[in-house]
Amino acid sequence: MIGAMIIPILTDRLRIDRLDPGNASAMYRYRSDPDIYRYQNWEPSGVEEIESFIQGLESKEIGQPGSWYQLGIFLKDKDELIGDLGIHVLNDDSKQAEVGITLSGKYHGQGLASEAFTALLGLLFDQLELHRVFGSVDPRNTPSMALMQRVGMRKEAHLKESLWFKGSWADDAIFAMLEREYEGKNN
Repeated sequence: MIGAMIIPILTDRLRIDRLDPGNASAMYRYRSDPDIYRYQNWEPSGVEEIESFIQGLESKEIGQPGSWYQLGIFLKDKDELIGDLGIHVLNDDSKQAEVGITLSGKYHGQGLASEAFTALLGLLFDQLELHRVFGSVDPRNTPSMALMQRVGMRKEAHLKESLWFKGSWADDAIFAMLEREYEGKNN
């Protein structure tokens, strides 16, 4: 892990930044939408659970192996939380991380997920100097599958009924990018 992280990350329309407990209500609004949590492991029971989760982030560092860290996706011009990015640096291999994204349905179809995810890849490869970044996607979640491909990740696997998810077996598609692929894409 590298010392000082450069946060926030600013893109054309977004600010990727740490969450604070004041963001809990906004986060609950989009994370409690059935269309959003359909493919999510975490279905928070209320604002209080999210406040507690965000408070727990205060004792963690971005890229700390073994635990998830969420960063907020904010509209830069309105300072409005519209989603979050998850980072899970592996405990047994700190040069690899699993990532995820959740974006409010109100902001789907505007290229904001691609913009945020591209910024996340920059953080992980340029600042944390990771070797490999991967995402696990339910193949029924076609917008997320398309997002992974749009940002340059390649499909590595399609595992049949490999996850017990919300009461039934689900397939799992794995997308990944290596540092050298990221560098090649950004040079």
